[in-house]
Amino acid sequence: MSGTSMDGIDAALVDFSGSRPQLIDHYYSPFTKPLVKELSALGNSANPIFLKKYGELDAQLGHLFSNAVLSLLKKSSRSPEEIIAVGSHGQTIFHGPGQTPPFCLQIGDPNIIAENTGITTVADFRRRDIAAGGQGAPLVPAFHQLFFSEPTENRIILNLGGVANITLLPINQDDLVTGFDTGPGNALMDYWANKHLGVAYDKNGDWANSGTCQKQLLDEMLKDAYFALEPPKSTGKEYFSSSWLENTLAKQPQYLPEDIQASLCHFTALSISTAIKKQAINPDRVLVCGGGVHNSLLMDLLQYQLPCPVNSTDNYGLNPDQVEAVAFAWLARQTLQGLPGNLTSVTGAKNPVILGAIYPGS
Repeated sequence: MSGTSMDGIDAALVDFSGSRPQLIDHYYSPFTKPLVKELSALGNSANPIFLKKYGELDAQLGHLFSNAVLSLLKKSSRSPEEIIAVGSHGQTIFHGPGQTPPFCLQIGDPNIIAENTGITTVADFRRRDIAAGGQGAPLVPAFHQLFFSEPTENRIILNLGGVANITLLPINQDDLVTGFDTGPGNALMDYWANKHLGVAYDKNGDWANSGTCQKQLLDEMLKDAYFALEPPKSTGKEYFSSSWLENTLAKQPQYLPEDIQASLCHFTALSISTAIKKQAINPDRVLVCGGGVHNSLLMDLLQYQLPCPVNSTDNYGLNPDQVEAVAFAWLARQTLQGLPGNLTSVTGAKNPVILGAIYPGS
């Protein structure tokens, strides 16, 4: 799994032989700064796209993903022959369900993964859902339902990646599971921290905590039309981009950089909590996964703004940094078994579909 934060690759080794998926081991491979810069430039719609660079990055990521698989196997003392399949999300370059025609594009050549590892690889999960009229995202709610649903609690699973998304898991098993992207997660905070501090992210939210939230800026960001849309809906860094932030700031008074970072943290928290209060009836618990779970200020703000406990998924059976990687292992398994992986109540697709394409191993 490599998500909208574009920080690196999460690889998870998952055992599905029991009644519940079990995370056996995991491995993280960070992206280099030059690679992140190139990927960000490729996904910026304001930049011209050169097919040569596109092809180079597609192949480069294929090798990096396959190296992550092999490193995980070495770490866990497993052989490729023991692995049924690799599920590869790929690196999202552009998510455009609202484009005409709608599309979504991930790179990271699965042919290279299958060839280098010898393991059957399942990839390109999102486009079939879009072909069926869906948003192509979020795709993890079906896994959230499998792993985290609890018959005694109305639960919400919150993924704090570059973009934030929620899954609503009702007590009544007959009620539909719903979910959607709430808006920015870490992406804008990461961009601002990198621009002013030269770091990949604001560790623990310490820099944001040193600033003061500017209400005028916060209110202006919350006016964005995306927040008024009803689900199903999804978004990405191509919408809530660095240009989106800079254009918003250009219309505002001059603020200290740390005050802007504080405002961005409040913006993420408030857009999430507002979405939860609007869509969820009497939530009993919010379980948080993704990199944002390590931002102490963000977690404190969410707890302050929400009427129920806010906990890490670590306390409920799964490492918060590995939830999405495990989810795409499960989605790959669904594909191989000929089973649908999307929830139409989440993505808005006209029917359930088998997701992805299969690249046979050796």
